[in-house]
Amino acid sequence: MGEVIDFTSGGYRFIKGVSQYSGGVAALPGFRLERVRFAQPLPFAEGFAEIEKIITAADRPLTAFAACELRSPAPFTEEGFVAFNSSYTKTLKAWGLLETGHNPVARSNVCPQIAPPPVPSIYAFSFTLPTAETAPSFVISGSAEVPEGHAAYRDHIVSRGDLSAHGLRTKAKFVLEEMERRAATLGFGWENATAVQVYTVHNLYPFLADEIVKRGAARAGLTWHYNNPPVVDLEYEMDLRGVAAEHVV
Repeated sequence: MGEVIDFTSGGYRFIKGVSQYSGGVAALPGFRLERVRFAQPLPFAEGFAEIEKIITAADRPLTAFAACELRSPAPFTEEGFVAFNSSYTKTLKAWGLLETGHNPVARSNVCPQIAPPPVPSIYAFSFTLPTAETAPSFVISGSAEVPEGHAAYRDHIVSRGDLSAHGLRTKAKFVLEEMERRAATLGFGWENATAVQVYTVHNLYPFLADEIVKRGAARAGLTWHYNNPPVVDLEYEMDLRGVAAEHVV
């Protein structure tokens, strides 16, 4: 991940990522990102139908769909994750989002440890709207403790299987640095974030002050979701955004 590509039909630019998502998005001049969270996560078909209604009602093309936050029943195997991503990207293709040859949409996909949805569901999404405002807006995709781009995750997971205090700190540091790298690629830092989210079922407290707060990653607070990352053996994930307008529907 690194190259930034303008997606003019969507009103945003994105960090070239992998086939299932980009590294993050930022609104192009003349546009802003707006986030919508569903009061209850909606199954894929229902969720995408509702998103289509909301974007269309705002007089925006479906290519304005810029980011989504997903919830899945449980962490996938490597094979299951490939099948899931193939199903997910079919809608993006139908909406004209893959016209550049790359997937521009930022994404987080995590798995609630308690009361998970029975099927993969949509928790929230972000899309672009025209604006005269100059304040920048962005969404950084979620990342767990593994470098992107490998054929298989398992062999590259940072401190795989190490749930000691040291192991969890090492995982968190990798993810925090990846968040910083992605944000910087789009020209942002922690100081621009309006929300930072962390997804883990493990104890944050031993490294909360030294690794998270001291970096400025919690300047707007920290939202901790008691969720697992989407693939077996991943333990810690984060994402962040700088979005001024947010709604719950």
